[in-house]
Amino acid sequence: MPEGPPVSGVTTLDDEIYLLRNKERDQIEVYDAINCRLLRCLTVPNCRGVNDMTICAHNRCMYIADVTAKCVHRLRLTLTLARKLGLQRTATQWPVNDKPRRLSVNKSHNVLVTCPVVRKIKEFSSDGNLLRELTLPDDVITLWHAIQLANGEFIVCHGGEDDAVHRVCKMRADGRYIVHSHGGQWGSDTDQYNGPIHLAVDNNEFVFVVDANNRRVTLLSPTLNYIRQVVSSDKLKWYPTHLHLDVHRQRLYVTDNEWKGGEWTSGRVVVFSV
Repeated sequence: MPEGPPVSGVTTLDDEIYLLRNKERDQIEVYDAINCRLLRCLTVPNCRGVNDMTICAHNRCMYIADVTAKCVHRLRLTLTLARKLGLQRTATQWPVNDKPRRLSVNKSHNVLVTCPVVRKIKEFSSDGNLLRELTLPDDVITLWHAIQLANGEFIVCHGGEDDAVHRVCKMRADGRYIVHSHGGQWGSDTDQYNGPIHLAVDNNEFVFVVDANNRRVTLLSPTLNYIRQVVSSDKLKWYPTHLHLDVHRQRLYVTDNEWKGGEWTSGRVVVFSV
């Protein structure tokens, strides 16, 4: 998909692809999933600093993390309602009270928000009611993304620029204990990461991991054993930051963003068959 402002998220619903770009207006670009043709753009009201997005197909809602406003924006994606009333009246937001980093939706259709400063996963209802908070172990430093499996366990990734440990972990449902892990000391070998910052999990619980600074996407088994690279650096122009797995079309959407002069300057989405 075309280059433009940095891409802060990508997801799909039905026959459409949604891109989230970091700009003042028309932050959401909607494309046809068949031929990647731009269909329309949507502006998120009162949006200040986006850094991730996800969609709940059951509730037909899009959720956007806003790190500057410390909130989550919710957009209802009922097209007839949106066109009739206008996006302004189908959009709401709720406070996170911490800086949100990444989002996912669990089997109960609730929204999971990672908050790295306090090492917490916060679970909200679709209406923004805080249901629970999980504080992760002390060695899970610089938390990025969390996905809850059907059995209640979590897949999480963590590790920042100044951290010694960069890992993907499977954790018990209470968030207190690590069941399996992959990674350790940061590096570029197949069992190492340098910025594992975004995840996707398929229906068989195989895990796709964005390894940002190594410029690759790694595939792990359900017990977090290394399988292979599904996207290598030669397939990317810049740095991968987010991904979305469309299990129905067997496509992997990977954001590819340029880091220049200490900031994200440009971005695009690259599509792979998996």
